[in-house]
Amino acid sequence: MSDLICGGMALSPSFLNLRGRRSFFLFVKASLIKRILTFENVGEKLEGSPNKGKKALTKAKPSKQPFKHLSSSEGTPLLVPRQKYCESIHKTVRRKTSTVMVGNVALGSEHPIRIQTMTTTDTKDVAATVEQVMKIADRGADIVRITVQGKKEADACFEIKNTLVQKNYNIPLVADIHFAPAVALRVAECFDKIRVNPGNFADRRAQFETIEYTDEEYQKELEHIEKVFTPLVEKCKKYGRAMRIGTNHGSLSDRIMSYYGDSPRGMVESAFEFARICRKLDYHNFVFSMKASNPVVMVQAYRLLVAEMYVAGWDYPLHLGVTEAGEGEDGRMKSAIGIGTLLQDGLGDTIRVSLTEPPEEEIDPCRRLANLGMKAAEMQKGVVPFEEKHRHYFDFQRRTGQLPVQKEGEEVDYRGVLHRDGSVLMSVSLNQLKNPELLYKSLATKLVVGMPFKDLATVDSILLRELPPVEDSDARLALKRLIDVSMGVITPLSEQLTKPLPNAVVLLTLKELSTGAQQLLPEGTRLAVSVRGDESFEDLGILKDVDATMLLHYLPSTEDKISRVHAARRLFEYLADNALNFPVIHHIEFPKGIHRDNLVIGAGSNAGALLVDGLGDGILLEASGQDTDFLRNTSFNLLQGCRMRNTKTEYVSCPSCGRTLFDLQEISAQIREKTAHLPGVSIAIMGCIVNGPGEMADADFGYVGGTPGKIDLYVGKNVVQRGIKMEHATDALVQLIKDHGRWVDPPKEE
Repeated sequence: MSDLICGGMALSPSFLNLRGRRSFFLFVKASLIKRILTFENVGEKLEGSPNKGKKALTKAKPSKQPFKHLSSSEGTPLLVPRQKYCESIHKTVRRKTSTVMVGNVALGSEHPIRIQTMTTTDTKDVAATVEQVMKIADRGADIVRITVQGKKEADACFEIKNTLVQKNYNIPLVADIHFAPAVALRVAECFDKIRVNPGNFADRRAQFETIEYTDEEYQKELEHIEKVFTPLVEKCKKYGRAMRIGTNHGSLSDRIMSYYGDSPRGMVESAFEFARICRKLDYHNFVFSMKASNPVVMVQAYRLLVAEMYVAGWDYPLHLGVTEAGEGEDGRMKSAIGIGTLLQDGLGDTIRVSLTEPPEEEIDPCRRLANLGMKAAEMQKGVVPFEEKHRHYFDFQRRTGQLPVQKEGEEVDYRGVLHRDGSVLMSVSLNQLKNPELLYKSLATKLVVGMPFKDLATVDSILLRELPPVEDSDARLALKRLIDVSMGVITPLSEQLTKPLPNAVVLLTLKELSTGAQQLLPEGTRLAVSVRGDESFEDLGILKDVDATMLLHYLPSTEDKISRVHAARRLFEYLADNALNFPVIHHIEFPKGIHRDNLVIGAGSNAGALLVDGLGDGILLEASGQDTDFLRNTSFNLLQGCRMRNTKTEYVSCPSCGRTLFDLQEISAQIREKTAHLPGVSIAIMGCIVNGPGEMADADFGYVGGTPGKIDLYVGKNVVQRGIKMEHATDALVQLIKDHGRWVDPPKEE
């Protein structure tokens, strides 16, 4: 039996037990009925803002055009029509939300996107925590979260709050609660907001066991949650506190996973259980979050959450974040992919970039992302309206362009010009050709007696905007050697016509193509076509008659009002409608002098927003003055962050907090030093057990703080060694990798 698709999410029959199957089909039946009606008139609906607390039920009215923007994709086994998950599919429009007050800070669509981070000090150390909060506030954060895991920490929170007020710091404080309802009740008396994790607030810690429930047993579980959660809701109402219902992919309960699977659908339903209790008690001062360490899962979960809120008529704000993103450029890239993708669709009211770095270092990339989202929404960047039928909003299904195939009579092998798992292209200057060996190294080729050979993380093709003179034999020999190892050399039509390079791929604009200029080239010349995506469909029609090796989706960096993301989605719709399967490379040119973080965030937000939907076959980043190694590494990081081409060790690394049982930055550096050469291996480095086994389900091996000074090692979500002394734990992790046949020795320096 094939997988079932529900709301865009694949639900495998393997996890649907008797209770789950019966309820699943009831859910499908209900969903079909709901989605035939307009999203604005379905189910329980508030008249006006949810914060007003009016719970009037309105009678559902059939829409005059019930399937407008809801038509199923052709050939897609959807059981329900497509769901609306954002305000507009052709431009960035912020999703309208109610306003939630966190202390003196307002969250919601009528306010700026708020930025926040989390302390890493021991909460019981009042002086250290106060000092860190002040440092964070001075860097410009709007909100600070503090872990509160026990009664002693809760007691310390009163002193923390009072000390900050005495020092004239009124920044709102959020209590991070896991496993401790009583602690939440205590700290709600002094902090401005309570974050609860639906996966572990009332449910027991997940053991990753499949549990069979009768209808009566499952209902009793829900009643238990309501009994445990209600006192906190009532206290938040009494004291005017806000709440975040924050689901983590890594800490879903066994109950939810047994019923919905370890899936975005399970994440949404876990949060909705708590939200329904809040609404029943006429409490509406809350926001949602759907965090995961995998940006693709994170994006799917938020979209599904918002789609279900549209169906229900809810308008609660969103807190966005990719959890356990890691450090450095890796962490920034993962966050840009996940958060930036949602901001481009107008989703998100407050954000956090979770980095394994000091918390104040999170503020700058967070602000850059918020500015990107606010600018896109204020300008309503987009393209002319178009119909979207083919993109998969809630499940990843990659559109793979037709890779180059060898043609009879060709002198060189073009099959390596693009890579099946995602291609990296680089722009190369004439100046770089003056030193071929340095050029080869910058492209990450392996050198054997000075000759280049492709490796796992070698650039696939290069763009040479200017060809060397015909008489420059050294430069031309350097290019020939690259072409001989199946690296593509792409050059503009004008250059190829005046200084022809044998076996080059010739780049044409759509306008040049429409004039028939390609006919001036020798028969059989490989072509690449640059398109903007906002051309008329009549102009794009020329693509039906061309044999192109690839398309480069390119918008000049001077374009302010046209959205690269929406233009590309429009282009992919045109290609799908006309059964054109050209590979598409996202070609982004950045302005000269751009800050590195802006480049990483821009690439993740613009190209990542497309790659997480399976739209695109590679990346070409151009930035005058930027280091070639940086651009290459950023490109490969982007592909790996979008779960495409895996070229290095993947780390799932938490950002640290007061629960952390060791120095995460120091230990992460130690582990990376010994394991960074293992492409295809994923390692989780977790400060404590809160999200441990769940997030490690996305990793091969796990290094988790068990007790002070002791480490537990995992394979997947299963603990295999407990209580290893800290000083021996990194070596034990290496041995564990070896024992499972995943180790290779580091490459020797050339």
